[in-house]
Amino acid sequence: MPRADPAAAETDGPAGAALLALAFSRMGMRCRVLTDTACRSACEAALSGAGVDVPVDAIEPDADLAPAIEAWRAHGIDWMIAIERCGLSADGRPRNMRGEDVGAFAAPLDHVFTAGPWRTIAIGDGGNEVGMGALPAGLIAREIPRGATIACVTPAEFLVTAGVSHWGAYGLIAGLAVCEPASREMLLECLDPEVEENILRTLIEHGPAVDGVTLRRELTIDGLDMSEHGTIREWVAEVTRDVSQG
Repeated sequence: MPRADPAAAETDGPAGAALLALAFSRMGMRCRVLTDTACRSACEAALSGAGVDVPVDAIEPDADLAPAIEAWRAHGIDWMIAIERCGLSADGRPRNMRGEDVGAFAAPLDHVFTAGPWRTIAIGDGGNEVGMGALPAGLIAREIPRGATIACVTPAEFLVTAGVSHWGAYGLIAGLAVCEPASREMLLECLDPEVEENILRTLIEHGPAVDGVTLRRELTIDGLDMSEHGTIREWVAEVTRDVSQG
C-alpha cells in the first residue's frame, strides 16, 4: 500500500495465499509463491505463520519476466492461483482501489499468469485484481467506484469473486474439501481461528503488512476484525459439511 507509512503489503492477499499453501501442502501438493520484491517479506511472514515451507520467487517491478516464466514452466507448475493480485488496467498500468498507479511497486505478473501451460484461477474483491478481465466489458465500470480506471483486463479461466478476497481462499479450500471427502476435516482444520490468527499476527509483525482499508498494522483484513471474518469462516465450514453429507 503506497499510502502506508512506510509503504507495505496489505494483509488481504498474503494471508489468503498462506492459507491456500497450508491446505495444498497438507494434500501433498508442491507449491510456490510468486510476488514482487516489495511484498516478499510479507509473503514469507504469512507462510511462516502458517507453518509451511514454500519457496517464494520475488520479481522487481521493471524486471524481464521471461526468466520467471521459463523457471515456472521448468518447475512443472500446472495451476496458478492469483489472490488479491493488483492487475493491469486498460492503459497497461496496475492500479489499486483508490485509483493510484502502483507500478513502482507491482511487477506486471499478469504476463506470467497468462503464459501457461498452467491453468488459472483468480480471486478478487474490487475489480482491479488479476482475473477480473473474465467479467463482461463495462461491468466493473458500472458497479465499482473508479471502475473504468481501475478495472483489470487480465482474464482467468476460473474467477472467484468475494466480498473480501480472503474469503475467496476459504471458498477454494471448502471446494477442495467437498471434492476430496477423505481429506475434508484435515482441510477444514486449515480454517481454524488459531491458524488464521497466527498467520495474521506473524504477517503484521514481521512482514510487515497493513490493513488495506485502515492502512494500519493491526489484526484486521479490509477493515474487519477477526471475529467478523470468523463468522464467514464458520459459515463456509458448516456449508461444506452439509454439502459433503447431503
